[in-house]
Amino acid sequence: MTRRRCLQRIASALPAAVLAPLLPYPARAAETPAPSNAESTLIARIAKKFITEHEVPGLSVAFSHRGKPVFQAAFGMADEGAGEAMTTDHLFRIASISKPITSVGIFLLVEKGKLKLDDKVHGPAGLLGIGGSPKLANITVHHLLTHTSGGWQNDRDDPMFRHPEMDHAELIARTLRDQPLKHAPGENYAYSNFGYCLLGRVIEKVSGQPYADFMQKSVLAPCGIERMKIAGNTLADRIAGEVVYHGRNGEDPYRMNVRRMDAHGGWLATPADLVKFLVRCDGSAQPSDLLKKPSFKTMMTPTQANPGYASGWAVNAAPNRWHSGSLPGTSTIAVQTSSGLCWAGFTNSRSKDLANALDRLMWDIAKSVPAWNA
Repeated sequence: MTRRRCLQRIASALPAAVLAPLLPYPARAAETPAPSNAESTLIARIAKKFITEHEVPGLSVAFSHRGKPVFQAAFGMADEGAGEAMTTDHLFRIASISKPITSVGIFLLVEKGKLKLDDKVHGPAGLLGIGGSPKLANITVHHLLTHTSGGWQNDRDDPMFRHPEMDHAELIARTLRDQPLKHAPGENYAYSNFGYCLLGRVIEKVSGQPYADFMQKSVLAPCGIERMKIAGNTLADRIAGEVVYHGRNGEDPYRMNVRRMDAHGGWLATPADLVKFLVRCDGSAQPSDLLKKPSFKTMMTPTQANPGYASGWAVNAAPNRWHSGSLPGTSTIAVQTSSGLCWAGFTNSRSKDLANALDRLMWDIAKSVPAWNA
């Protein structure tokens, strides 16, 4: 049987297989609009079409409206080989959606007076005290947050996907030695996974805790998130409730040092977890934000180098705020809209055009419930 025919068979079984998970959250108040049965059926039809057209094994989504969860659903398979159906409780590698989470951690430390955005990161007086070239010594925390450090772009030379045998300290030392900056800090935008790896080490140095411990205690626990953790590298590292990642076009999802990606792309989460995080850093009064309003405003303010990216968040004039993520076997999106909607959608495969298709899918689902857009 061809893969497309297999996916068509899976999709054709979706209404029976996923109607149970395809239930709205219990309504918490009269003003919280959950999808009607007809709207839920429409959402299932849209998701079924997406799975078939893009040959996606599984999909999980969650939505909130004005701070309250209103909908979550799962479609397809968490593990094609074992025939394990996707549920809303399945965990995914969220890839670069880890960056907004790390950014909030940095701003919490700023609020506590532990560091400043203009603190230098490298050099004898820097937070990390390594790297002594003049350009390196001028990199600030804010440069790392906004991808304006001057180098280490996410391209074929991305340090985070090289030398998987190295730990953080070894990789950082080698990168600072062998990959000089291409621009002076602050002059140019270049999306940098390595920059967020450095921010993870800044968090460890300033907080005195391992990165994951600090983030779980200071960022995730206050959001009511209990299961998020840093992902493993291999299939043998798969934890209970985690999806299986399906490589495409020769990609192997289990040949990366994902643990080392912690601060820039290493977290495991459900879409509902991400929505819990999103509603605690959206600038609204309810539920209360993790950050104070001045910190939130600074975090969401872009630089002249890229008016479409702030500190760990993509932004526009709407204002909408979002981040996507992509790794072999994973495609993710998390969005805050100006109308008070937040959502997250994850798949356990990726392909060339899947990121844009997933973004369109989530907007299409949001438009399927008119009450969410009133």
